[in-house]
Parts: sequence; C-alpha cells; structure tokens
Amino acid sequence: MKRIYLYAFILILAGFYSNVKAQKNPSKTFSFVLGSWEMQTSKGKVVEQWEHGAGKILKGKSYRVKANGDSILTETLQIRKVGKDVFYCSTVVNQNEGKEVCFKLISAKDQIYIFENAAHDFPQRIVYQNLGRNEMLAWIEGELNGKSRKSEFRYKRQ
Repeated sequence: MKRIYLYAFILILAGFYSNVKAQKNPSKTFSFVLGSWEMQTSKGKVVEQWEHGAGKILKGKSYRVKANGDSILTETLQIRKVGKDVFYCSTVVNQNEGKEVCFKLISAKDQIYIFENAAHDFPQRIVYQNLGRNEMLAWIEGELNGKSRKSEFRYKRQ
C-alpha cells in the first residue's frame, strides 16, 4: 500500500514540476508554436502564425485563406505571463464586443498544454499539443447549450 501512495505522490510531483517549468518562461516553453502553421479545410486554409513579442510574450494571429487567395483575419492571440500564471489570450473578430478573452494554463504534461476559462461560454478549454517539428494539434472544447463539443485543428508547418 505504501508503494501505491509513493507512486501517486511521484506522479503528482512530476505534474507539478511540468506546470512550474511551463510557467517560468512561456516564450521558451511554447517556442514550438513559433512560425507559420496551416490546415486545409473544405473552405480553404486555416493559418496560424506565431512570433516573439516584447518581453516573454508570444504573439499570434489566425486567419482563413479562401480558394481565391483572399485572407480574412479571424483572431489575434497572445501567450503571456501575468504574475505567476501563464495565459492564452484571444481576441476574436466580431465576438465578445472586440474584447480579449483569456484562458489560464492549468496543465502542462507530455507536450500537451491545457488552458481553461470555465466562465467563458464556448470554448472553456483551449489545448495545444506539440507533435514534433512539423506538426501541431490544437483543439477547443467545452459545453455549448448543454452539449459537449470539441473542434480539432491539425496543423502542418508551412
């Protein structure tokens, strides 16, 4: 029985250490997102681009590229540290009265980073998974109108 408790304690410490490490320097921890990423859809491409901002901030933008080549900005993004916490902040075009919505980093384990804002209508969680140099999986999830929803974005590096 003592071994089970010891093993559980070690797992909890490992998870805590991952979260602490991610919160020390978000621009380093999330450097895997830097660059330009794209995902092909039936309506064209979705592109997400990330770069270093001032200090330890990462700045991003997401836009759609139509079949005719026109691009439409859909949101601006930031990953930044506020106090001891790291936040993923998004300003979506024509939503939330143009106001930024932030999601707090609640888990950083096995290259999966979960940001949460339980008070937001949808999504309540935004997740990024580092799949290596040329692939990244992101998804949004939560409840909308009492139903569980999830949308995935499987990106390839441009």
